[in-house]
Amino acid sequence: MADVLHAFAIMEKEDVFKKTPCPAFLMFENAAYLADMSFELPCNCKPEEVASVVWYFQKNMGSKQTRVLTDFDGTLIVDSSSIKVGSDMFRRFSIRMFSLIVFRVQVEDSGHYICGTKRGDFFYGYDVDVQASKGIDVAFEDRNQHPQEDLGETQFTVFTVFWDWTTCNRCDVRGEQRRIGLCYIKSAFLLRRYHTTTAQVASCGSKSIPKQFRGIFQHRKAEVVIRSCTKPCRRKKSSKKGEASISDVISKLGEKPWVPDVPVQFHKQSLGSGLIISCPGARPEHAVAWDKDFTRLYLTRYLVGINGSTRVFIDHGNHLHIRFAQLTDRGTYYCWREGQMVAGFRLSVVYESRRRRSLDDPETLYAIKVILTSYVLITILFAVIHVVRCCLYAFRLFNDGVPFANPKVWV
Repeated sequence: MADVLHAFAIMEKEDVFKKTPCPAFLMFENAAYLADMSFELPCNCKPEEVASVVWYFQKNMGSKQTRVLTDFDGTLIVDSSSIKVGSDMFRRFSIRMFSLIVFRVQVEDSGHYICGTKRGDFFYGYDVDVQASKGIDVAFEDRNQHPQEDLGETQFTVFTVFWDWTTCNRCDVRGEQRRIGLCYIKSAFLLRRYHTTTAQVASCGSKSIPKQFRGIFQHRKAEVVIRSCTKPCRRKKSSKKGEASISDVISKLGEKPWVPDVPVQFHKQSLGSGLIISCPGARPEHAVAWDKDFTRLYLTRYLVGINGSTRVFIDHGNHLHIRFAQLTDRGTYYCWREGQMVAGFRLSVVYESRRRRSLDDPETLYAIKVILTSYVLITILFAVIHVVRCCLYAFRLFNDGVPFANPKVWV
C-alpha cells in the first residue's frame, strides 16, 4: 500500500510540471503589487530531475549585479511576523515548495525574479512591478469622488485596473470598504520577451515598456477608492449559559461599561514620543479598522494625507500612527480585521523627566530637519534683504547722478 501511495505521489508531481513546459528561451511574466504587500512567485516549470531551485533577482535585464535569493537548498524559511518595513530583501523572503515568497515588498524590489539552479540554468522568470503607496490617489465614493481618468495617446493608453472590494472592516456598525487600483498601460509596442495575462497590456512599471514611453506617465499613481458599508456580526455561542445576558443587563443599567471580549495588550508610551500600532495578523490587503474607546477612527478623516494634521493617522498598510504622544491619547485602541474585532491596545502616556535621545530617534531626526530648514530659510531671507538694500542704494545713487567709480561713495 505504501508503494502504491508513493508511486501516486510521484506521478502527481510529474503531472504538475508537465502542464507548463519551459519555454525555449527565458521569458518574463508581468505581475504588479502595491508596496508593503506580500507576494508569492511559483516556479511554474522545471526539469523533473531538479530537486531544488535557486531564485535570482536582477534589477535590470543584462545587469551584472545579480542577487542570489536562496541557501542553495531551496529550504529557506522566514517568520513573516518578524518582518519590519524597510528591512533588506534578504530578511524578507522565503522559499517553500519551489516558490519564492517576499514579505512587505518595497518599490526598490521591482525587477526580474528568475527561477533556476545553482549551476546557472534558468527555467522561469517574472517581471515584478511594485507601485508606491506613498502619495497614492484617494477617492471617496460617498462624496461622489471618482478615480483618475484614462490617459489616451496615439501609441498607448494608461488606465487603472481595480481589485475586488474588500469585505466590510466592521460589523453591526458603519464600516468602510477599500478597492485598490494599480496603473496599467495598453500598447502594441511592448517588448515581446515579456508575457502578460492580457495581450498588449502591462503594468506601468513593467520593463516591457519602451524607455521613450516611461517618462510620459511617471506621474500616474496607484489609487484607492473607499466607501461606507454595513454587515452583521457573526454570533458566537456563549460558553457559559446566562453569562452574556447578565453582562448585558449590568451594562444597560450603567453599573459596568461594555468591554469587547478581545485580548488586550498594555503599553506605556513616553510623552512626546512616537508610536506605531499594528493589527495582529493583518496585511495591507486586508480590511482593517481602528477604534479609540467608543470613537470610530474612519478613513475619511484619519487616512494619511487626508486632513491637515498628521499627528494621528492610518497609513495604507493599515498601521495606526501616533506622533508626539499627548496625554489625550490615553485610552484603549481596538483593531478590526476582516470585519471582526480581534485585539485591543491599552495605551498609557507617562512623563519621563530624564530621557536620553539618540540621533536615530524619529523625534530627533524631525527636530534636526526643522532646525536645518529654518536655518536655510533665515539665510535666504538675510541674503535677499541685503541684495534688495544694495539695489535700492545703487538706484538712489544713480538718480542722484553720483558715479559708481567714485571711491568716496563706498566709504
